[in-house]
Amino acid sequence: MTIIEMAKCILKEGPICDSCLGRQFGKLSTGLTNAQRGFAIKVALSMQAAADGDMEAQKLLATSFLPARKVMGIEAQDEECWLCRGLFQDLKNIEKWADRCIEAAKGFEYDTLLVGTKVPPIYSEKEEVLWAECGLTHAEPLKAELNREVGKAVSIKAGKEVDFKRPDVVFTIDLAKDRVELKANSLFIYGRYNKYVRDIPQTRWPCRECGGKGIKGEAACPHCRGTGKMYPTSVEEQINHEVKLAFNAEDGVLHGAGREDIDACMLGEGRPFIMEVISPRIRWVDLESLKQKINAYASGKVSVSDFHYVDKNAVKEVKSIKPDKTYRLKVIYNDDISIETLKSSLATLSNTIISQRTPERVLHRRANLERKRRVYDITLEELNEAEKYFIITVRCEGGLYVKELVSGDKGRTNPSLSALLGRECRVAELDVISVEGGISWQDHMAKERRPGTSSQRR
Repeated sequence: MTIIEMAKCILKEGPICDSCLGRQFGKLSTGLTNAQRGFAIKVALSMQAAADGDMEAQKLLATSFLPARKVMGIEAQDEECWLCRGLFQDLKNIEKWADRCIEAAKGFEYDTLLVGTKVPPIYSEKEEVLWAECGLTHAEPLKAELNREVGKAVSIKAGKEVDFKRPDVVFTIDLAKDRVELKANSLFIYGRYNKYVRDIPQTRWPCRECGGKGIKGEAACPHCRGTGKMYPTSVEEQINHEVKLAFNAEDGVLHGAGREDIDACMLGEGRPFIMEVISPRIRWVDLESLKQKINAYASGKVSVSDFHYVDKNAVKEVKSIKPDKTYRLKVIYNDDISIETLKSSLATLSNTIISQRTPERVLHRRANLERKRRVYDITLEELNEAEKYFIITVRCEGGLYVKELVSGDKGRTNPSLSALLGRECRVAELDVISVEGGISWQDHMAKERRPGTSSQRR
């Protein structure tokens, strides 16, 4: 069918506004709005009908096209479009939705935006039937036009930019519920953290008895005393307390480059991590000032350093890296050990591939796999024969379970220090003193904001 024939097929369904008619050919030609396309098609159809004396075509047009009504001698207004129910017939509707978006964003800093729409099923069903009956293959969905037109209007009114990839805020127009929903996208901060105390997990650990609710049955959970957590605090909470205040955010989630054991300290230059700031109302703050506030709040427990704004892709990278690490271990034993035997056993483990099955202590949450990791070097720092302990530093490949390197984990780690010494040994204290490398945050720098906008660094 020609465009004129398809247009006549569309008009047989009922009155249709310029935008909805033009949208059925929205993927043809450029530089035109759908309303301009639709008006041009109606003009062409009316002219062709006049040339052919086709009053039936003029009658189809008359319900939504003034020149056709003049030809027919009809005095009336355009009838409501059967496809959009008048949504695109009055430009004030687009302005109204744009104003409602701007109102929804009051109190939020943003420089980029995107508009989406939840369309009632009846709209989509009518479009799909029309496309099938009239052989329309170049149509644009109603929601796509509404997103674009409202997005342009908000951009002009608010002085913001439309961003299709990673906008600061996303507006969702819900036509059925006649409302606008706002989502402020997360922002991300890369840095390193140190942990100076033991028995603090990296992230919040929900109570396993109540599932983090703090309530079991109708009373406070006795296991967590109503807190919903296995531990009173975490590295994540020590950091995000000030983050939530600074960004006026709902939450802050820590994504680490691995994690140390709960009973281990994280020393040296710290562990790379990203703090995801959830639903921030303020988008850019001075990170040096934020770092100082975090370190003051978490003093003696946690500290942070080397803060940079990064993009979302940095999260995947920081969680996937397997950096080499150096540990300091205090190892205790019962039976006497000579320094010669100890040094010989440590030398045997140095520059050696270790075979490990998943340790028994973590089998409940990790797959029972065999992994091979290299020990690069082990150094004896101290041997205290009177108190039966020694201190060693171990530099190894990321992913090695160093506690099991010492204990042997009932033969699940081979070779092990206990097996080489012929005596049972176990780690009493563990410190991570180096996590090497990190990510190249420069490759993930968040886009700088335009001069004079609300989200400039302060």
